[in-house]
Amino acid sequence: MVVPFSIDGRTTGAVSFTSMRDARPWPAETLNRLRLIAQVVGTAVGRKQSHAVRRRREQLPEDEGAPRRDAPADDDSIVVGQGAAARRVMEQIEQVAATDSTVLLLGETWTGKELCATQIHERSPRHARAMVRVNCAAIPSTLIESELFGREKGAFTGALARQIGRFEVADHSTIFLDEIGDLPAEVQVKLLRVLEERRFERLGSPKVIPVDTRIIAATHRNLEQLMVAGTFRDDLYYRLNVFPISVPALRERVEDIPLIVWHYVEEFSKAFGKRIEAIGKSNMDALQRYPWPGNIRELRNVVERAMITAAGPRLTIAVPETSSAASGRSIRLIDVERTHIRRVLESTRWRIRGVGGAAEQLGLKPTTLETRLTKLGLKRPAPAV
Repeated sequence: MVVPFSIDGRTTGAVSFTSMRDARPWPAETLNRLRLIAQVVGTAVGRKQSHAVRRRREQLPEDEGAPRRDAPADDDSIVVGQGAAARRVMEQIEQVAATDSTVLLLGETWTGKELCATQIHERSPRHARAMVRVNCAAIPSTLIESELFGREKGAFTGALARQIGRFEVADHSTIFLDEIGDLPAEVQVKLLRVLEERRFERLGSPKVIPVDTRIIAATHRNLEQLMVAGTFRDDLYYRLNVFPISVPALRERVEDIPLIVWHYVEEFSKAFGKRIEAIGKSNMDALQRYPWPGNIRELRNVVERAMITAAGPRLTIAVPETSSAASGRSIRLIDVERTHIRRVLESTRWRIRGVGGAAEQLGLKPTTLETRLTKLGLKRPAPAV
């Protein structure tokens, strides 16, 4: 009889029991006792391994550093982090989750907008039903209308069967419309009607279908610029922009990088069966200096690559090389400051004061920031005519 035991949720060994003389059955009562013995053995082995890990950590050179997780990662958090930017996003999610209000998530690609939408849904009264996800940029423009609103058989050439749309599937739940800025103009009109009247028609049918669906939209594009260019309806924008949440880029919350790195190390440790005890301080500092143009996805890929090649308890993560374009930028302090402040201002649409404004994100008083803008020669761009 072989009874496995687990440590930290992973099966790592087993205890075997053998009848040496005669073949014998193993009654349920005996099996339960043997499992208890295996559990005791597993606990003892796990305690011994923990002591060994602690001793090895204490022996690591202090000059190289052996930073550990500052706090356990919260798997329910939209962004693993404790910085001001991460806390602000989580506060906004908590505020809007319990309502049925439409949410517009803004931010660069791979900053975690879909994760934000998931957290809003899971904290809402609609969490019992699955959230429906649609990437508007991934569906051909000729099919997006039938995908969203459904179609009747024969609605167009090739429509051989009736199809239920995503909005119908999301009735009494939440629909997440990612890359909403890529939605074709003709579909924008129908989406506007759903937002205003909470009803729609299937393609090829005059029947009106009521729907109770909460809408969360997201985009990495500047919708106001698209409105000026005439590719995005202004009335739809104002309907979507009820509760906007700006999801910060990774370079805007470098203080969270160590916690995020350890979060992924823990994830891949379980997947690959490898135990990592430390990451060098100089290595972590280098990760915090890198601008991360690919945001969270790029960081995750880098950690995964390092975990694949890891051969010991100390992990070394190769920092990606900066592009030639990035290496050609000025490294003068005043130029770096000007570029950083401009990016923050653009992310807030040049709003300086108030909650989520540029001054708060930069940790400055509004008057101090305004003085810096004058010194750096930064001015709000004039609206396009």
